[in-house]
Amino acid sequence: MVTASSQLIRVGHSPDPDDAFMFYALARQKIPTGPYRFEHQLADIETLNRRAMRGELELTAVSVHAYAHVCHRYWLCPCGASVGEGYGPVVVARRPISLEELAASTVAVPGEWTTAFLALRLCLGRPFRHVVVPFDGILDAVARGDHQGQGVDAGLVIHEGQLTYGDHRLALVVDTGRWWLEQTGLPLPLGVNAVRKDLGRAAASEVTSLLRQSIAFGLRHRDEALRYALDFGRGLDSARADRFVGMYVNRWTLDLGTRGRQAIEELLARGHACGLIPRTVRPEFVE
Repeated sequence: MVTASSQLIRVGHSPDPDDAFMFYALARQKIPTGPYRFEHQLADIETLNRRAMRGELELTAVSVHAYAHVCHRYWLCPCGASVGEGYGPVVVARRPISLEELAASTVAVPGEWTTAFLALRLCLGRPFRHVVVPFDGILDAVARGDHQGQGVDAGLVIHEGQLTYGDHRLALVVDTGRWWLEQTGLPLPLGVNAVRKDLGRAAASEVTSLLRQSIAFGLRHRDEALRYALDFGRGLDSARADRFVGMYVNRWTLDLGTRGRQAIEELLARGHACGLIPRTVRPEFVE
């Protein structure tokens, strides 16, 4: 039973269908949480990345890219990851363009600490001009060709925009998840959950177990969890919400396993090699 004396765990996650599906059981108290009470704080992933850098939340979604900069504060959870196996953030434009044209374009991005930004930097092989735009405003910015007076040629799209960009009559330039699979043979690890180290290993392990139970509950009770998640799907009908949740809440989400962990290590290593990550980072997991 949750009481006033229960230990508060502030949880940060994105207001999108896959995270909502993952946290449904915790948000709606569908599972017992023992000595912990969870307070959910929803924000876009770049805001959560910056909050993680300040260590504000005990359990938080964080980009794999950003984890490299907060690994002194947080352990990675082996569950709760959003992983694209042959798909991931996409770049779209008003017309089909080549990667060479894209590298010379101005790209609207959802944040410099996102894994999407790192993946596109690796894909292009060099720095590129960009403007940071809230993730849910990127499609409109590309369609207009402008964000606050700055020209926008293309957009790096995350979340449900990966399924809805066609509604804006935009053309696919590159799928970074497909590119990554072709380059490495690995899935692309995008977002992970991380638990703050000052909780101690015992509490961190218990909190991680509750996260895993919440994910498993949603997968066992898919229809009711999807109904809850649909409230977070901007522009998604039930069929596309179901598809999107299936893309990012799956076997990788329950447990990254050896291959998922290898993918994180490879991404962090390549991020260091390209200069976006300042030092070699070995991911530390709650076990």
